[in-house]
Amino acid sequence: MTQPLLLIAAGGTGGHMFPAQALAEAMLQKGWRVKLSTDARGARYTGGFPHSTEIEQISSATFARGGLLAKAAVPFRVAGGIVGATVKMMRDKPSVVVGFGGYPTIPAMSSATLLRLPRMIHEQNGVLGRVNQMFSKRVDAVACGTWPTVLPDGVQGTPVGNPVRGAVLDRAGAAYIPPGDYPMEVLVIGGSQGARILSDVIPPALAQLPMERLRNIRVSHQARGEDEARVRTFYDEHGITADVQPFFQDVPRRMSEAQLIISRSGASSVADISVIGRPSILIPYAAATADHQTANARGLVDAGAAILIPESQLNVDAVAEQIAAVLDNPHGALQMANAALSVARPDATEALVTLVETLAQKGTA
Repeated sequence: MTQPLLLIAAGGTGGHMFPAQALAEAMLQKGWRVKLSTDARGARYTGGFPHSTEIEQISSATFARGGLLAKAAVPFRVAGGIVGATVKMMRDKPSVVVGFGGYPTIPAMSSATLLRLPRMIHEQNGVLGRVNQMFSKRVDAVACGTWPTVLPDGVQGTPVGNPVRGAVLDRAGAAYIPPGDYPMEVLVIGGSQGARILSDVIPPALAQLPMERLRNIRVSHQARGEDEARVRTFYDEHGITADVQPFFQDVPRRMSEAQLIISRSGASSVADISVIGRPSILIPYAAATADHQTANARGLVDAGAAILIPESQLNVDAVAEQIAAVLDNPHGALQMANAALSVARPDATEALVTLVETLAQKGTA
């Protein structure tokens, strides 16, 4: 019997790619073939996908970047992508097509719609992204990572949670060591966009801690490439042990070892923090569409697991105060860690797998 094929379309950011990777891992274990369609930006995240994933890099187009000529060419590039994807789907005959958002999903979801293949989208955030909004009324199911999700009239969503990668599940509920008079870890992650303000504010905020506290702290700070040198220099000049990199390949390990996480509230980051169970200070990206990062953070904040600082109120003193509030209160930090676990959805991947299998069965009925 021929293995069923799952076509996953995702691109742009880790927020799209990480849940796509989680689904790929699970479906491969179930004996499916998995093909990923992504773009150059998404390809940066494919290193974590299982080697048996068939990866196809496509050229994507967006009206959000480039000059007038580039924007004028967008419709033609998209049309070409749809034609190419349709030809490939007629050849490959995927059993199900799943889109995770980002412009690279447009050709795949358009082709699946034209060919009337079983299809669905997964929205990670509390507000539909532009591309998922476009297809929400043209798919068989809308899986929602954050609940409630704002949906168009007439569209019903299925709350499944945000799938996390196997490396995160391996550390689900890892024992938390509360802050104390011993070596501690602070993880600073800014997501794929908008990390500069964290590089501007977090290092000097940490530097305000008493020296007896700083001696015990090791910082892992994800900074943009253009900011990396100055952030590293600042930590060095203030006697703070820090590992500064543009991208950490081992975020799950660093999360599990952290006493405190300071992060943007992208959907995948929130899901990882919840599943591993760590106190966090969340700083929503102010330019996020419809302020969806604030919606993403709401579950952790309402549970008492996270401290929310709007970007408009982000300053060195405010951050320093909240860092001290966590690191100086071991009992409170432990309560925050447990509260994070209380809102986690470690079963999100299983729920999404069930939806895929249900669609596949309908497609063969």
